[in-house]
Amino acid sequence: MFRRREPVPFAFLAEADRFRSNVAPPARERASVGQIAGRWLLGLTIVAALVGSLVLGMPALSTNTSTATQQSQASQGH
Repeated sequence: MFRRREPVPFAFLAEADRFRSNVAPPARERASVGQIAGRWLLGLTIVAALVGSLVLGMPALSTNTSTATQQSQASQGH
């Protein structure tokens, strides 16, 4: 019914440290001034677009209370 599992030897994990490479990866290149300025400009453009969409979209999201009072006065016969 149940099969008994064989123990797994974990000696290969202890030996794995011996096979690690001692070669360091190359250093990362520093971003140039133009690349940094481009990233800032892209970030500012995205933020400005989000703020602009909020500014232009807020009038559409707000309810106009004067229209509601005019409709209620017209329905009352005034």
